[in-house]
Parts: sequence; structure tokens; C-alpha cells
Amino acid sequence: MTNLAAQTIAIRPAVEDDHAAVSRLATLDSAPMPTGPLLLGIVDGEIRAAAPLTGGRVVADPFHATAEVVDLLRVRTARLRGDVEPTRAGPQAAVAAARRLKRATALRT
Repeated sequence: MTNLAAQTIAIRPAVEDDHAAVSRLATLDSAPMPTGPLLLGIVDGEIRAAAPLTGGRVVADPFHATAEVVDLLRVRTARLRGDVEPTRAGPQAAVAAARRLKRATALRT
């Protein structure tokens, strides 16, 4: 069982060394390998989702609850592309997604 208090969520740009992990996600998700610069959603040190900065399909691990991590990636990639005005809506959406992730994880334990 996962201890919610110990769970760490991070978003970071992908680097060349992440190629194999992203390829594995794409295979698990039955999706093509995303191209271009990517942001990664990482839970407890494990890459769970990858989102192209230029838009397109997000790949995620279907064996874990990833909807909220994907939401966080979509909010962040939209902000980086300039699709979202710099208002309170962006941070509020990210906070709401993080809360949903915590609830989903708590339900699994």
C-alpha cells in the first residue's frame, strides 16, 4: 500500500537518458512514441506520463492512476506554450489536479 504522505510528484523536461522510459510508456499505452521536447510526470521517482510540449497525445502508464498527473502535465505544457493566460486559473487547476491524485491514491490504499 502507498503511504500518501511519502508520495512525491514532480514535473520536469525529458532528457536523452529518458528515451527508454518514455518508449516503455508508449508501448504500455499502445501509443506511438511522442516526438519533440517532452515534459515528464514523475511519481515517487518513476516516470508515469510524458507530454509533448508542442501538443499531441500524452502517453501514460495504464497500470497506475495517472489521470491527475496527465492533468498536471497538460496545465504545464499549455502554460509553456502560452495557451493559458497568466491568471490564477492555471495554479488553481494544478492544485485541483494534485488533490484529485491524492484522493485517488488514498482510495487504492
